[in-house]
Amino acid sequence: MASETIQNPGWESVRQFSIFADNKVGRLNDIVMMLASHDIHIMSVTSVDTTDNVIIRIIVDYWQQALDFFHEQGFAFSLNEVIVAEINTEQDLKRVTCALVQAEINIHYAYPMLTRPGGKSGLVMRLEDNDLAIAVLAQNGIRVLCHTDIAR
Repeated sequence: MASETIQNPGWESVRQFSIFADNKVGRLNDIVMMLASHDIHIMSVTSVDTTDNVIIRIIVDYWQQALDFFHEQGFAFSLNEVIVAEINTEQDLKRVTCALVQAEINIHYAYPMLTRPGGKSGLVMRLEDNDLAIAVLAQNGIRVLCHTDIAR
């Protein structure tokens, strides 16, 4: 069933960039400003740092533009599909995590959307099984967002 959802015409998964960079003052600002100068809007961002490096995870409104940009600029990055669950209240967060744990789906990491059209929130998740998660969340009345739901 989840595969059918993904293959529906017009349904495109949300993609996340994980950019690998030096951990130095202003690096995130550099990336934010470069994307803005190319009219690429950041919809979600988080970072994980170590002493020398940082992984900046970004979701943008049009990932194909950003892909070309990151290639042109020589950034080291990976591109992954993530699940974005629509969250309106704290209760919705509990429903998402309970549904996933009952299905024994591991959440590798999660972080919130900054903004999205319509003003509702979203929870970005990197999971071990996206197809199963989509089906489980839908069975529990939780809307999973696609690319067009977050694009401007």
